[in-house]
Amino acid sequence: MSSSRIEQIIEEIEEYVESCRYQPLSTTKIVVNKEELEELLRELRMKTPDEIKRYQKIISNKDAILADAQSKADNIIAEAQAQAKELVSQTEIMQQAYAQANETVNAANQQAQGILDSAQQDANNIRMSAISYTDELLANLSQITGNAIAAASESYNAFAGALQSYYDVVNRNRSELSPQGGTSAAAVPASDEPEIPEVTYDDLDDEE
Repeated sequence: MSSSRIEQIIEEIEEYVESCRYQPLSTTKIVVNKEELEELLRELRMKTPDEIKRYQKIISNKDAILADAQSKADNIIAEAQAQAKELVSQTEIMQQAYAQANETVNAANQQAQGILDSAQQDANNIRMSAISYTDELLANLSQITGNAIAAASESYNAFAGALQSYYDVVNRNRSELSPQGGTSAAAVPASDEPEIPEVTYDDLDDEE
């Protein structure tokens, strides 16, 4: 089976993740380009339904395989029965003719059953392979998407934490410059100070 486009996209995502640089002072957290990763995931979402339909079509071929096998089996039995009738009509020893005809029909039934059993096994193997392959693709997609979300969440939280730290340093410096630790005339009232929102994992889920 040749490599499908969805497999190629998964490989591109894996290569992209591998190429991302690590965050400062970390050997596990990486910095990702959100637009580039979203573009790969968008194409993956578009291709996934086509791949699933492809394997559903493979599974549906099981009925065609069984129908073809049944047709071949019916033809063999009909041919054997015709041959048996011909033997009975042409032979002078009726008992021998009947015995030979029965053997022919039995052999034809066994051959037909063998064809049906083999076709059923082939159809089941195709179905299980298609289901397993599709499930593996979806599992890889789920893992890559989860890793990307986790990495983005950590990046947002780290950025918010850094802003909060700078914000505290600025306020502390203002307080030190004010007379007797009070607020300077140019200081912004406490009620007007900007509030630094905390970025959480749920916020990232809402954006998607």
